[in-house]
Amino acid sequence: MNGIDPWKTTPRKSVVVFLLAVFFVFTTIGFAGDIIDMGRQPPLRFGVSVALSGLFAVAYAATGITLKNQFWKGVLPLFAVQFVAMGMLGHWLPDVPQPVQIDAAEMGRLHGRLIFDSVATIVAVCLGYAGFLFVSISEGRRHVRVHTEMALLEGEMVAARQVQQLILPEKRESFPGYRVESVYQPARQVGGDFFQILPAGGNGLLVVVGDVAGKGLPAAMLVSMLVGSIRTIAEDSCDPILMLCRLHERLVGRTVGGFATALAAHISRDGLVTIANAGHLSPYLDGKEVELPGALPLGSVEGGRYEAMRFELRPGSRLTFYSDGVVEAQNQEGELFGFDRAKAISTKTTAAIADAAVKFGQSDDITVVAIERLVTNEAPITLISAPIPAPA
Repeated sequence: MNGIDPWKTTPRKSVVVFLLAVFFVFTTIGFAGDIIDMGRQPPLRFGVSVALSGLFAVAYAATGITLKNQFWKGVLPLFAVQFVAMGMLGHWLPDVPQPVQIDAAEMGRLHGRLIFDSVATIVAVCLGYAGFLFVSISEGRRHVRVHTEMALLEGEMVAARQVQQLILPEKRESFPGYRVESVYQPARQVGGDFFQILPAGGNGLLVVVGDVAGKGLPAAMLVSMLVGSIRTIAEDSCDPILMLCRLHERLVGRTVGGFATALAAHISRDGLVTIANAGHLSPYLDGKEVELPGALPLGSVEGGRYEAMRFELRPGSRLTFYSDGVVEAQNQEGELFGFDRAKAISTKTTAAIADAAVKFGQSDDITVVAIERLVTNEAPITLISAPIPAPA
């Protein structure tokens, strides 16, 4: 709340009326000064005193609103300037000498001057009160309207959060021969990360991890669309390259939030990993980064061409996927969590990895997915990592 600028968030009409109300109310100081001097101030000094009383009050109000808790840094210099200005005004335009005797004409002049001061004071107070009343009513209505809209938006965000939780993978899903862990920690009520862990043919599994551009509700809506697309595509094929190509086609040409990074991996029952990347962070295999062919994010006009790598996930090995919320976690000194720290903890549990990033200073959505191949009595197969070109 301390970072909100009232000059930018308050309607200009309310600001103008408020400052005019302050001006009129504090012009009464000038009228009161003339009453104290028994109407002996020269007309020029009287008019300037009234105007300066209102203008300096406006300056005090504006300074207090702008500087807030540091208001004294502006108020004290203003007070000094006002004190000097009023003193110099009295020196240059002194009071008219008081007559020794007050005749009928002088009494009439004094009576008229005091009546003018009294009426002017009443008018100024009424104008100031009307201005404050207008601002109070209009800002009160705006406050109610804004809070009503915020309550509606909050309800929509809660509903979006519930929908987003429904599209996350079922934690009860089991995959023979593998232990699957996942953590999803959005930076806001709804996030822009997405991941799916789906069963593939022959007791294998399909893993898709990604991050859409932007945050908040628009990102959450895009995530919902992508997750639905992933599930639909997975019904026909578990090929990572085909998965990324189809997702790219869904995103290309969108004008708002139209791109996302993603990584798709098919892991067979025997531990054969076929993985393709579209601008996402590379995963870690037993604490070492898997080198993948580079590619542009999904939805990029120049994108849509992807390659896959194939390697073996041996029994006891662990494959860990991150979103950039882990490496981009930032502490109060502005230091990033970074790739070195992310690599060093990549063999830990997903909960421990996410907790480390959050404690360091979460600034973006955090997703961590880990696939560990369990040790069995089956004889391991031997494979050599090799790139798989995209289909022509």
